[in-house]
Order: sequence, then C-alpha cells, then structure tokens
Amino acid sequence: MELTAEIAALRAGVGDPAQLVGEFRRAVLLVPRSDGAADGEGALMSAVSGGIRWFYAFTDERAMARFAAARGEADREWPYLAILGARLVDAVVPEVGGPAGVAVNVADPDGSMLFPPVAGIVPDACAVDVETESAGVA
Repeated sequence: MELTAEIAALRAGVGDPAQLVGEFRRAVLLVPRSDGAADGEGALMSAVSGGIRWFYAFTDERAMARFAAARGEADREWPYLAILGARLVDAVVPEVGGPAGVAVNVADPDGSMLFPPVAGIVPDACAVDVETESAGVA
C-alpha cells in the first residue's frame, strides 16, 4: 500500500502504525527548499512549532501545490528535493541539533500526517522519548 493509503487507513481507525511508518520510510517524498535554491545547496523548508522543527514533505507535486496555494505562494516556482522518508529522518533530522519531525501533506486536512521525533520514527539519539545515557549520569 502506498503512503497516502496508509495515512487514510490510520485516520479511518483501521490502519497499522508500524505499516504506516514502514511505508513512510520507503516513500519518495518531495521536500521544498526554503530559499528556492534548485542547485542542491538550499535549506529544506521547515517550521518550528511546540519546540519541534517540522520538515514539510509531500507525496506528490499536487499535494505540494495545495500547500503553496494555501500559503498564497502558488505563483512562484517551488524547487524541491526528492528524498526517501528513511533518509530524511535518518540523515537530515540528526543534523538539526534539536527535536525534529516530518509533516506530510500538511495542506490536506484529511490526508496529512505528522511523524514526530520519537523512537521508531527518528534515530533514538534524536527521539524525545528516549533517555540518553548522559542524561542519566550524575
């Protein structure tokens, strides 16, 4: 099942969270660049809410276009990076230096999903629900 179908199933109360995370990790996501850079050097678009940096990610260009329209920015070009969900959480999230997660299809009220910085989604060293060894040492 593709990611959007897994999101719909979970939102309907019949999905499996582990399957959803697996599909998220396998999905190619489109992550817009915050500065419009198309050369691979620009930062990825994100926002901070509740002390967590949320990377915006989309399952296709139509979902990203709905986001652009919702922001009143549909008239500009939206360069993006196509990246596996696994690479986004395993390689990009650890570079943030604080709690970070992924917000998928945020402009779709019935099709959005947050993947928060918790164990099983991000690396344990970045998860807010995992106590690190140094935190327990006095």
